[in-house]
Amino acid sequence: MTVTRVLVVTAVAAERDAVVAGVAGDGGVTGDGAAACDGGAEIVALPAGGYALHRVRTSAPPPHAQAGAVLDVLAAGVGPAAAAAGTATALTAGICAGAGYDLVISAGIGGGFAPGPDAGSPGAPVGSAVVADAIVAADLGAETPDGFLPVTELGFGTVVHLPPPALVRALAAATGAARGTVLTASTVTGSAEHAARLAARHPRALVEAMEGFGVAEAAAAQGLPVLEIRTVSNPVGPRDRAAWRIGDALGALSAACAALPRVLSAAGTPTSWRTP
Repeated sequence: MTVTRVLVVTAVAAERDAVVAGVAGDGGVTGDGAAACDGGAEIVALPAGGYALHRVRTSAPPPHAQAGAVLDVLAAGVGPAAAAAGTATALTAGICAGAGYDLVISAGIGGGFAPGPDAGSPGAPVGSAVVADAIVAADLGAETPDGFLPVTELGFGTVVHLPPPALVRALAAATGAARGTVLTASTVTGSAEHAARLAARHPRALVEAMEGFGVAEAAAAQGLPVLEIRTVSNPVGPRDRAAWRIGDALGALSAACAALPRVLSAAGTPTSWRTP
């Protein structure tokens, strides 16, 4: 059997458990010889950092019955720095164990942008799912008297990672998710004014979250492709906790992740994902 190894990185345990529930509900089975947790995952301790993977093994349905996947789900912490550190630790541990990964996925909930004034800015309503076709660091740069400058305009680094287009299209089609830009911010938006500034700078932005770019940086450092899946718990803008629908967003995240085994088994060889 051809086995694809995937690392899925979330911020918090609730997101991790939602991913595990979705994947396990689509054919996941508990492996032998390891402690099991709710949802049918093995718990695998990493040798550094105090991290633990929640591992689900899947078998593909016909006509891809000779393919399967191992999905390791890690709750790495909140924010791009914690996400990058946890992702890098898990990827390095896999290499050292002789079981490197083929794909890295950032998954979780986030804030959805309101529709813009034109057809190119459809927005992402609460409860909806989004698959990123661009993962963008929204606040990596410098404030100037003339406005924000991304770090690339200062002569450093990068601010964009592009997931493999074929995988993005396949996952969006399988889940009914929208495709668009997902922003990563170290400080989430709390005002209508800042939401408007972000939307103006990034007119294709659908979701604001806090980890995707960190996950993508760690994946890129090892030459691995990355995806980002987000479901929307609240609008981007003023913080109104009473209007948040975290439970609905976690349920939508489970539903979206249930499609992962089918999509991966039908997506071709992992080496084909590395070139957008």
